[in-house]
Amino acid sequence: MNMIKRTRWGFWSLTLAVSLLAMLPLQAQESITAVTEAVAVTTDDGTLTEAVTVAVEEAVPSGEPSLEARVADIEAYFHNVDRPSGDASKIKVPGPGHNAWQMMSTALVLFMTLPGLALFYGGLVRSKNVLSILAMCLGIAGLVTILWWAVGYSLTFSGGNAFIGDTAQRFFTGMAPGNVGAGYYWISDYMWAMFQLSFAIITPALIFGATAERMKFSAVLLFTAIWMFVVYFPLAHMVWAVNGFMCGPLNADAGIKAIDFAGGTVVHMSSGWSALILCMILGPRLGFGKVPMPPHSLVLVMIGTGMLFVGWFGFNAGSALGSDALASNAFTTTVLAAATAGFVWGMLEWVVRGKPSVLGFCSGIVAGLVTITPGAGFVTPTSAVIMGVLGGIVPFFAVVYLKKALGYDDALDTFGIHAVGGTMGAILTGVFADPAVNGVLTSMNLMDGLVVNQLKACALTIVLSVVATAIIAFAVKFTIGLRPTQDEEREGLDTVDHGEEGYIFDK
Repeated sequence: MNMIKRTRWGFWSLTLAVSLLAMLPLQAQESITAVTEAVAVTTDDGTLTEAVTVAVEEAVPSGEPSLEARVADIEAYFHNVDRPSGDASKIKVPGPGHNAWQMMSTALVLFMTLPGLALFYGGLVRSKNVLSILAMCLGIAGLVTILWWAVGYSLTFSGGNAFIGDTAQRFFTGMAPGNVGAGYYWISDYMWAMFQLSFAIITPALIFGATAERMKFSAVLLFTAIWMFVVYFPLAHMVWAVNGFMCGPLNADAGIKAIDFAGGTVVHMSSGWSALILCMILGPRLGFGKVPMPPHSLVLVMIGTGMLFVGWFGFNAGSALGSDALASNAFTTTVLAAATAGFVWGMLEWVVRGKPSVLGFCSGIVAGLVTITPGAGFVTPTSAVIMGVLGGIVPFFAVVYLKKALGYDDALDTFGIHAVGGTMGAILTGVFADPAVNGVLTSMNLMDGLVVNQLKACALTIVLSVVATAIIAFAVKFTIGLRPTQDEEREGLDTVDHGEEGYIFDK
């Protein structure tokens, strides 16, 4: 019986050793011979493992990482952490699983804009303006992509100072698909750049929900181009770059040690507060408050909401930068907060207005998604439910009552949902952040004064967004103009700006 056990152990040890040697450079024949001889002379006193290990180590060419180093690399991959063997690693390349999740997450975030946001916003406007929304999303996707490749990525993540990057990586200079480390340990630098591009695309597109049905397409593109350089690139650098002024998790010397997991300040606050100022400078739609302006297709709104909900998993869970436990937490908190907020908004409508509407459920879901975004990878599921309840209540009152009280025409409630929900979410992230969820909170000593730092980050984001938007808006207004003529606005932007109609009916 002992002989059988020794034979089996010897067979599997030999198989393992040969398999490991197959991954090494040439010298395979000599290596296999050495292992075979080691097994042949092994006795039953427990020296088999030692003999195989010695043979394998002797077969490793000089300068190559050891077997132990390779095993440590594999363990690092499974834990989605840095490799202890550093540059000597044989697998210093994009890890298949983590990189695949990053590719999927990037596709999901792009899916949020095209077609998610396009259909969500498109269904909310009147039928004569539906194509203007689709064209806006398509045009911004193309424009921002070109800017990102040319210099936007570099200004956001390459060197520079605490407030803005440099141009060293313009046109993706020095980048390669097999390189890693620009974003995280196991994802391709290309995928990091593309993932962040998908965020850069949707952010300005959110702004123009507030100005829907009354802003020229040319003005949309010019405003976006300038806004990206003045607001988005600097803000994303401050929040997410390793030397960023507000990047608490990565920069020990950050001026404001704030946290933002997936874009509460960078995406939602910047777009929401900019939207408020832009729509006020632009002025209300013709007939606002006097004639009904209901959504032309709540079916499209519902479809768009579903696409946003699904795409948001790439937004939040993808920000873990790997398919690990942190991604699972972000996925879970996203579901809980969004579904809770949607339900709460609908129930509030039922109480206040007598009926829960489809538009209310959809608005609540988006509000919940916005609220949880900065905290998805920092808070527990229970905290996410609480944030979802508040995400369904506070934005509801901002949309239903605050807008009416102040009289501004935020056509698709960008401010009420993204600015209010994003600001509240950033603050609540400071309140509910839990080191048990994300160890960086303790490793970077972020818990002390975290709420105050979140408030500071919110204040800086608001000031930058508001001041910059006002300057850009007036500059565009006095050069090419912001609005079409009144006759053109009455006709609808689909035919005026694009020469097309969204719906052709037989007459």
